[in-house]
Amino acid sequence: MQVTETLNSGLKREIKITVPAGDMEAKLMARLNDARDKVRINGFRPGKVPVQHLRKMYGKSFMAEVVNEILNDSTRSIISGRGEKAAMQPEVIMTEDEKEAEKILAGGADFEFRLNYEVIPAIEIKDFSDIKVKRQVYDVPESEVDDQVKRVAESARSYEPKDGKAAEGDRVSIDYLGKIGGEAFAGGAGTDQPLVLGSKEFIPGFEDQLIGTKAGEEKQITVTFPENYQAAHLAGKEATFDVTVKEVAKPGALEINDETAKNLGLESLERLRDIVRGQIENQFGSMTRQKVKRQLLDQLDAAYSFEAPSKLVEAEFNNIWAQVNRDLEAAGRTFADEETTEEEARAEYMRLAERRVRLGLVLAEIGEKAGVTVSDEELQRGLFEQVRRFPANQQQEAFEFYRSNPEAINSLRAPMFEEKVVDYLLGQISVDDVKVSKEELMADDEEAETATKAKPAKKAAAKKAEAKASEAADEAEEPKKKAAPKKKAAKDAE
Repeated sequence: MQVTETLNSGLKREIKITVPAGDMEAKLMARLNDARDKVRINGFRPGKVPVQHLRKMYGKSFMAEVVNEILNDSTRSIISGRGEKAAMQPEVIMTEDEKEAEKILAGGADFEFRLNYEVIPAIEIKDFSDIKVKRQVYDVPESEVDDQVKRVAESARSYEPKDGKAAEGDRVSIDYLGKIGGEAFAGGAGTDQPLVLGSKEFIPGFEDQLIGTKAGEEKQITVTFPENYQAAHLAGKEATFDVTVKEVAKPGALEINDETAKNLGLESLERLRDIVRGQIENQFGSMTRQKVKRQLLDQLDAAYSFEAPSKLVEAEFNNIWAQVNRDLEAAGRTFADEETTEEEARAEYMRLAERRVRLGLVLAEIGEKAGVTVSDEELQRGLFEQVRRFPANQQQEAFEFYRSNPEAINSLRAPMFEEKVVDYLLGQISVDDVKVSKEELMADDEEAETATKAKPAKKAAAKKAEAKASEAADEAEEPKKKAAPKKKAAKDAE
């Protein structure tokens, strides 16, 4: 096998490989001799089939197997033998001349092919001692736990039917049918829908118009969908809803005690408070980590400047760009609405893709040198956590998809590896804890705000690219989106 480098420019490489016809013939004969003792052909005793007869019957198919074996084995060995790492699967270029291909399969010509690929640049890891980050910490007060426990208890509050008019705080059960311009629209109907008046679960104006209604009453409600409504085809439009009030119920006393906790499936009020506190602390802990991670990545970005493989950047850009366009389409907005142009947006997101790829390579190198790995047990836990984000009736299908798709599994492993590298770095750098208020923790960094001011689509894409978060499964968890007059479910949760 003759290996010749035909291109070495920056990160781009092209290698020409020539396998002499004699070597190809030897590999073919080895396969034919091996098959001689295994095949059964009428008219011949086992092991007595002439090799030339086998060649006539199976020569081309066996030679095709030899070609594939050479491609698979030589690609890995040649690149590793050169001390290089390919950024992506190399492109294999073979002859497109049918006559030449026939000669190769017949063993009458050398087998030549080329490998085109980009290498991952050598990265010299620098000292971490100069990296300093501030970790904002919010101490959750008991009053916040009390408020959240009260909201949880509201979900277990009992209601009793009443004969009078519905008042704020009462729960009504309704059927409704929404129309725009006299025509019913998709998702605008509901049956036996419970609604606590004053909960602000539905869009503004809807609940107010049900105050004073009675069981059995029919009422037409007119509302205008918010300009930022998640369904772009409804945003800003006036709609009417034909509503039938089927029941009015008054709330029972709001009790917060051990019995309330037991109605929620917990053993005591203390246990309920522990769970609520843990959820709140996890929520704010995630915000703290994202801010620390952003500071860390910003400093790594400033410390490492090198050419990133163009194919990796292109792939990352395509992912970001697709998400940007989905966000714009869902919001019913254009680049002009975001005070930019498509050309400017492309340039900005290309820079973001380059940054993301560079940082990914730096973190990978740091993790490799530090011996960071993702165990099978950790990957299994990550898989179960991901699958649980899907609706119950889709979880088994999602599980099978991940288990049978190596690329999907790698899409779980990569962010887990990245987070473990971040944990490793946080143990090596200077981290200064700073007590802050909830408002300070929830506020975006001033610099990030300025960079994305009046450009929500850009801001969303940037955050998704930074964290590489999967949004599709999260969106599947929002069952309240089906009812058109409801607000976006994500905004209802604190």
